[in-house]
Order: sequence, then C-alpha cells, then structure tokens
Amino acid sequence: MDINQNTNNQKVYVTAEGLKKLEKEYAELTKVKRKEIAEKLARARELGDLSENSAWEQARSEQSFVEGRIQELEEILKNAVTVNVEGHGSQAVKIGSKVKVHLDGDEEEFTIVGAPEANPQQKKISHESPLGMALLGKKVGDKVEVEAPIGKINYTILAIA
Repeated sequence: MDINQNTNNQKVYVTAEGLKKLEKEYAELTKVKRKEIAEKLARARELGDLSENSAWEQARSEQSFVEGRIQELEEILKNAVTVNVEGHGSQAVKIGSKVKVHLDGDEEEFTIVGAPEANPQQKKISHESPLGMALLGKKVGDKVEVEAPIGKINYTILAIA
C-alpha cells in the first residue's frame, strides 16, 4: 500500500514512537509552516506583477507541497493503528519486532515497522516491503527467500526481540 494512496480507510500500522513523530510533523506543518508560507506569499504579492514573480511561484510551490503533506498526514493519522512493541518477546516476527538475520556470512538487524515509519538507513523496514512481508510470521531458525533486483536473497532468522 502506498501511503499516498490510502483513501480506502485502510489501517496504517505505526509504533507509538512513530505516531508521535507523525503528530509532531503534522503540528509543525499546520501551526508553523502554513503561517510562514502565508507571510512569504504576502511579501511576494507586495512585489507586484505575479505572472513574472519568482518569489510568488516559489512560495506557491512550497504551499502546494506542504498542503499535500498535511492531507497525507491527516489520512495516516485518521487510520493509524498503534502497535504495542513493549514486552514483545514474541516467538514470531510481527510489526514492531527487531529481527536479527544471517545474510551471506554477515548479521543484520532490522526493525519491522508500518509504512509511514520505514527508513532503510535506520534499518527500519516496512511490513509491506518484500523483506518485511517475507519475515512476518516467521520464527527463529526459519529461512526466507526474497526476490530483489540483484536476484534472490536468502536470510536465516537468528533472533527476534
């Protein structure tokens, strides 16, 4: 599911930490950024002819982006389901699990999160990603195979926290 297309009131899974970050971003955009952009638009309007006013065009473009993100966040927050990660200790991988895997002689650790929290640089992978989907429901010792652009990649689950 693409979070930009979440118009069917589908559940959006997030951790409590992720929900707080989304709410903070929403508050920043609605209470601070909107006001800043309105001021930029007012200053640009004072410069005269709007048809050749680059400050006006830039502020309108920024406004469009911010309003789009606000709508996206409203939809996510409206459909958010908070996943409890406390006391996880689960036998099987689920959203919120930290999963240590063996991959080509190396060990990697990923946290399975909802799509809005996914951040591959921080090793937070979406439960909707190919690897996330392959890991969900699996147990320590299970092997999973994931189709990637470079070919099939095999993981073995070493630990779940």
